[in-house]
Amino acid sequence: MDAKTIIDQTEKYYLPVFGRYQLALTHGKGCKLYDADGNEYLDFLAGIAVNSLGHAHPALVKAISEQAAKLMHCSNIYYTDIQAKAVKEIIETTGFDRVFLANSGAEANEGAIKLARKYGHQKNEGKYRIITAVHSFHGRTMMTVTATGQPKYQQGYEPLPAGFDYVPYGDLEALREAMDEDVCCVLLEPIQGEGGVHVPSDTYLHEARLLCDKYDALLVFDEIQTGVARTGKWFAYMHSGVKPDIMTFAKGIGGGFPVGGFVVTEWLAHVFKPGDHGGTFGGNALACAAIYATLTTIKNEN
Repeated sequence: MDAKTIIDQTEKYYLPVFGRYQLALTHGKGCKLYDADGNEYLDFLAGIAVNSLGHAHPALVKAISEQAAKLMHCSNIYYTDIQAKAVKEIIETTGFDRVFLANSGAEANEGAIKLARKYGHQKNEGKYRIITAVHSFHGRTMMTVTATGQPKYQQGYEPLPAGFDYVPYGDLEALREAMDEDVCCVLLEPIQGEGGVHVPSDTYLHEARLLCDKYDALLVFDEIQTGVARTGKWFAYMHSGVKPDIMTFAKGIGGGFPVGGFVVTEWLAHVFKPGDHGGTFGGNALACAAIYATLTTIKNEN
């Protein structure tokens, strides 16, 4: 199809939720993209922080192709060799103990919020409040859009889920004033992305850790945009030395394949019991092949 046909057909049938550029892309190679008219572009967007190996990286293409010929999907009630390899690689790379795999960043944050709420509920039924930052972005499900500290994303979806409060990012005094025994978690981006690339002081993240410890609340870092070496370390929390209790990831960890998830420390892993959380497609064989290929390629190629 030529560019006009692609654009017209998409506009006719797709829900009008994206403000698209009038550009119809057909393929990519490395850091270059090509459109239906044969034009070449240098890709600075990387699929919104997703294509961590560029386009059509041979290691990733090979891994997904070979896995597709063997097994694309089965239920998580069974074990697969590629999932075993992928989760081991994730744990060794992130520095945590346990992982849950989903399909997107929103699902990753949704799972982290559920785990934090379950943790708080086990302490007492009133420990459910979640503190997030103004200008944050955590997803577009009802729960994660509520966690997002930007009213423009929430308008028209009221009533929103209860129990969320917002504080200015980097403001220690505001965070101290917001904390109480009813807080089950503080959810922060270690560097804000959607909100304008705001880098906090190490003091801010250290104090957030201390406040969570004081009030028996969980510290959750959303590393969906900052993860997978985008800041010069595997994950942004490693710059500050402040380790959260839960860390979410997505985007770049699959090199372009839809992947999300969260990692936790061992003591927190058993708050969820069998049946408390799950998903049909999370951790499928193709996704795990993409994860394993992406992480090992970044390591091997430095």
